[in-house]
Amino acid sequence: MKSNLTLIGMPGAGKSTIGIILAKLLSYGFIDTDILIQINEKKPLQRIIDESDYRNLRKIEEREIIKINLTNHIIATGGSAVYSEKAMTHMQKISSILFLRVGYEEINRRIHNFESRGIAKAKNQTFRELYDERQVLYNKYAEMTIDCDDLDQEETAQFIVQKIFDK
Repeated sequence: MKSNLTLIGMPGAGKSTIGIILAKLLSYGFIDTDILIQINEKKPLQRIIDESDYRNLRKIEEREIIKINLTNHIIATGGSAVYSEKAMTHMQKISSILFLRVGYEEINRRIHNFESRGIAKAKNQTFRELYDERQVLYNKYAEMTIDCDDLDQEETAQFIVQKIFDK
């Protein structure tokens, strides 16, 4: 196990909340790359997309991710981080990558602000198309996958601690 753990998955999968719980349980630091982008760009993700496009948000995301050089952190990436091979290769070097898999129906139930949430997707792309496209990429980069459909966020974090950290 590398010194960091990176959580990948769809928007609404619980990466940020589970990441915070894990950081507390393990006495690790926590970084949410979406928050990092918003702090450094001084604007919400959706505004970045509205003012340019989703590809620009992905470029900014890649730039922020490859700057990360920490140890003993839980890192929650934006759902689109997996589009950047450069960013994901960097994450593989500094962390173990865990895919929080949540089924389409459950993600669809959780996300109510699909159009305003700052999701990096093509204009005419449906949420289903985005979901299917990203599953391939999450599976490509994940060292381990956790099925989260039947677990709440606290249970998911506990499961990860037991499975990975043997605590």
